[in-house]
Amino acid sequence: MAIEGPLRELGIHDVFQLLDLSRKTGRLRVSSELREDEGTVTFDRGRVVHAHIRSRSTELATSLLHAGRIVQEDLDRARARRAVDHSDAELADALIEVGAMTRRELERHIRQQIEGVVFELMSWSEGYFSFEECAFEAAQRGVRVAVSTESLLMEGARRIDEWSRIIETVPSVEVVAELAPIEDDREGSLLDLLPHEWQMLTMIDGSRDLRTIAAALSRDEFEVAKVAYGLVKTGVIAVRAPTRSMIRSSLNGATNTAARLAAARDHTAAGRLAAACEELRRAARADPLAPEVHRALGFAAARCGDFSLARSSWQQFLRIVSRSSDAEPIESALDALERLTMILDADVAD
Repeated sequence: MAIEGPLRELGIHDVFQLLDLSRKTGRLRVSSELREDEGTVTFDRGRVVHAHIRSRSTELATSLLHAGRIVQEDLDRARARRAVDHSDAELADALIEVGAMTRRELERHIRQQIEGVVFELMSWSEGYFSFEECAFEAAQRGVRVAVSTESLLMEGARRIDEWSRIIETVPSVEVVAELAPIEDDREGSLLDLLPHEWQMLTMIDGSRDLRTIAAALSRDEFEVAKVAYGLVKTGVIAVRAPTRSMIRSSLNGATNTAARLAAARDHTAAGRLAAACEELRRAARADPLAPEVHRALGFAAARCGDFSLARSSWQQFLRIVSRSSDAEPIESALDALERLTMILDADVAD
């Protein structure tokens, strides 16, 4: 039996509740064109046993390494023990056998992965879902934990309620955190922060978003967002829109402009703008955004007429490279951009 439809008609919470109450076994797929993403959740008699999102798809070994649960030597020993099969299930057994981690530690990590994906999907208000029942054996393959869907729904509702209070300050875990400028009346004063706040503060460099920081600290994304909210409110850090969102917005505008130029038979200008659009696409695919990507992105945005993105990209480049010969042409470009902006503003005022 297939269950499907748009999320605007049946919300994701209702879908989960329906599958829980009817004790369904099978796979739920949720796709979002707006996010260009897709998630899959596997149910076993109404309980969630596996979940992943395409944009955050990570092999178990990589996930454990990033979380600091194992080290490379543990992984090498486990792979040597199970040289024939390197599937996640086989590798997990091998890690336990070589003493890299206990079965309970592994199950706790997998549960946290499942919860993170499910809570992310619960924040989607648009998209399309489809559920397909399958045999129990197929759904059970590789299963190590089974999470109560009712507990996920209760926790999801609690998080939505808390997000409603912080969303104006921290709209999502994709925002980039940076240290706030020190005000004159606070200069020289000591910060009274809790250990987990200090730990997060050490990860803030003006280029990492909250999702990246959460992964690096092996912390729950929602909890990191709450810590960020507190630090913003006390004036310790500031958050700004993620670069990738700005890229997508600039790309949409530039693509439309290029189409209008082509329709007007201004093929030279349209060709230049199309080349700039391709630079924007390459920048959006780069992960992480390295200094040279910020530099190229700034010039591509300037060619597209998106001076705001150009300015923020070049400023981020200068934060990373600091003072060097590479910084001089970008500083000149920023100066020229500021002069041009002043001229344009003055013309509008007249």
